[in-house]
Parts: sequence; C-alpha cells; structure tokens
Amino acid sequence: MVRQYPSCPMVGVAAVIFRGDHILIARRGRQPAYGLWSLPGGLVELGETLHEAVRREIREEVSLDIEVVDVIKVLDRIIPDAHGQVEYHYILIDFLCHCETGEPLPGSDVLDCRFVAVSDLPQYPLTSGTLAVIHKAIGLAENSSPRIYDRDL
Repeated sequence: MVRQYPSCPMVGVAAVIFRGDHILIARRGRQPAYGLWSLPGGLVELGETLHEAVRREIREEVSLDIEVVDVIKVLDRIIPDAHGQVEYHYILIDFLCHCETGEPLPGSDVLDCRFVAVSDLPQYPLTSGTLAVIHKAIGLAENSSPRIYDRDL
C-alpha cells in the first residue's frame, strides 16, 4: 500500500491506552513524524473491522492485548509537501482502550514505547494533535460510564 502520495485517503486507527493513571505512548519509527512520540496504531487492512484493526495494530506495534472501550474521535490528517501536493492523507479513528497486564515492547514500526504519567507528557516531543486527543480521552474516561466498544457501529 502506497502511503506517500496516495491516490486516495487511507483509514487508520490509534489507541489511547490507559493503565491506571498512565498512558502508553510510542516513538514513531517511520514517516510521517519519524522519531516523535505518538499514539500507537496503524492502517486498517481489507476485510478487517475497526475493532480487529486496533487490537492487531497494538499487538504488532507494542506487543499488548487491549480492551477497546469507545471511540474518542474521528479526524483527518492531511500533510502537504513543500509544493502543496498531498504527501500523506489519513482518516484516523482514535479509540479509548485499557490494558492492565503485560509490558510494552516496541515492534518494527516503533523505536520505543512506554507508559507515562499524564503530567510527564510535556517532556516528550509529541506529534501534532496527540495531546488534545489524550485530554479528550481523559475527559471521556472521567465523565462517562465506560462501555465496551460496540463492534456493530
């Protein structure tokens, strides 16, 4: 699948993974935003549901099994090159997730990964929009009764 200069948008998933009061972040091992910290995730494969995609991507990228709770946000990420051409175009679905066991281990697309306290996030160079999604996830987790993600949505 051609990610750079695609002929159509690509659908991706990402996870805000809570373990107590800590959140998992992953240091990107590929473009766009190589080397920056972000939420783990990746592209949805043909024939795969969103729920299946986010669970698979998290297993591949950080070696964790997660509980998918709810959708946080759906957003566009359109990144132009220096000449104004669309270099990357993603439609991303961010999920609120929990993981109470296991230690994160970086997969092939990840340079590093770790659970960090929310108060420590400013110490990490994060990708654009990551902190806002994390804060939205915190609000969702605190202000609503969590429900298990409805796979039929």
